[in-house]
Amino acid sequence: MGIHPTAVVDPGARLGAGVIIGPFAVVEAGTDIGDGCEIRAHAVVKRFTRMGRENVLHEGAVVGGEPQDVSFRGVPSELHIGDRNVIREGVTIHRGTEPGSATVVGSDCFLMACSHVAHNDRLGDGVILANAVLLGGYVDVGERAFLSGGVGVHQFCRVGRLAMSGGNSRIIMDALPFVNTTGFPGRAVGLNVVGLRRAGFDASALRVLKQAYRILLRSKLPLATALDQMAALADPLVDEMIAFIRGSKRGFHRSARATEASSE
Repeated sequence: MGIHPTAVVDPGARLGAGVIIGPFAVVEAGTDIGDGCEIRAHAVVKRFTRMGRENVLHEGAVVGGEPQDVSFRGVPSELHIGDRNVIREGVTIHRGTEPGSATVVGSDCFLMACSHVAHNDRLGDGVILANAVLLGGYVDVGERAFLSGGVGVHQFCRVGRLAMSGGNSRIIMDALPFVNTTGFPGRAVGLNVVGLRRAGFDASALRVLKQAYRILLRSKLPLATALDQMAALADPLVDEMIAFIRGSKRGFHRSARATEASSE
C-alpha cells in the first residue's frame, strides 16, 4: 500500500493489497477497497462502500455519499462497485435509500468527469457515461450502453443493453436495447450500429435487428401485433428486445415517425 501522509484513512477501512491513496483523499470507516485500487487526490470514499479490484478513482470524485432523496432517513445502505472501473474527476455516486438497499456499478465501466449516478441505480458491465450525464434514482443501465455528454435519464427508467444516446438527450421513458435513442425528448433514430459492431455482432445479426426495428417502429402496426411478428423472427437478440418491452413500466421511446403516426 502507498498512503500519502496527508490522506485521511479511518482505521475501520479495509484496504486490499497494493492500494494507493493520494494526497488529501478521505476513506471512511466501513469501506472495503479491493486489491490494486487507486484513490487519487481529494477523492472521497464514504462509508458503506465496497469496491472490487483495480478501480481508479480520480481527483475530486465522491462515491458512497448519502442519497439526494427527501425520503432518506440516514439508514444503513450500500454502494457496490465492481472491478477495473475508471471514475473520473468530480463524479458522484450515491448509496441506496432504503435500509439494506444498494446502488450497483458493474465492472469495466467508464464514468467521465462530473457524471452522476443516483441512489439505487444499477449499471451493467462496460457502461460508458460521458461528461455530465445525470442519472435519476432507480435507473437501470444495461451492459455496454453508451450515454453521451449531458444526457439526463429520468428516475425509474431503463436503458437497454448496447443502447446509445446522443449528447444532451432527455430520456424520460425506457431506451430500447441495441437502439440509438437521441433527442429532447429522446426518439429512436436507428440501431446503434457502431456499438453492435464493436461488440462483435456480424452482418447477419444486424440484418435481423434492422428487420425487427422496422416492424416495431416503422410499420405502424399495433404493439401486440408488432411483437408477435418480431417473435416470429426467432432470433435471440430480437427476443431480448421483446422481453425488454414487455417488462417496461414507463413505456419506451419510439421513433419520431411512430410518434407522429400514433397521434394521427
